Amino acid sequence: MPKLLHLIVACAENRVIGRDRRLPWRIPEDLKYFHEETAGQIVVLGRVCFETWPRATLDGRHAVVVTRNRGLARDGVWVAASLDEALAIAETLPGEIFVCGGARIYEETLVLPRPVRLHLTLVHAEVPGDTFMPEWRHLAWHEVSRRESADANFRYTFSVLEK
Repeated sequence: MPKLLHLIVACAENRVIGRDRRLPWRIPEDLKYFHEETAGQIVVLGRVCFETWPRATLDGRHAVVVTRNRGLARDGVWVAASLDEALAIAETLPGEIFVCGGARIYEETLVLPRPVRLHLTLVHAEVPGDTFMPEWRHLAWHEVSRRESADANFRYTFSVLEK
């Protein structure tokens, strides 16, 4: 039986997840949550996300990068030409599988006919951006947990949803 897929994302109300290859906000509590959840696990991500996340292989993470650039492979980093290939590699590694973006990887994951647990930090703001989370709200989610929080700049909700 395949492992449960964990999709982890911080997203604004208008579905923005990025701007100029960066997060469009700085929310230390969310960054801490993301790093704690993915530490020691398998992270599946696209090339841009991998190249912009310097901690991808720290804290015991195994990174599986969806790219055609085989030159990115090294100790602790596997390369796959497609999401299907990345998930096949991830299934052979120890730990939980966390899909960490970007937008195309999220989109492909959401339509897979397998269970997905969405770890969503919903930032209660409309922010400018150029990278968007695919629409997820129409899917049949069951809420597992929810916690409200805020900092000096944003209100946000940590939710875990399953389909």
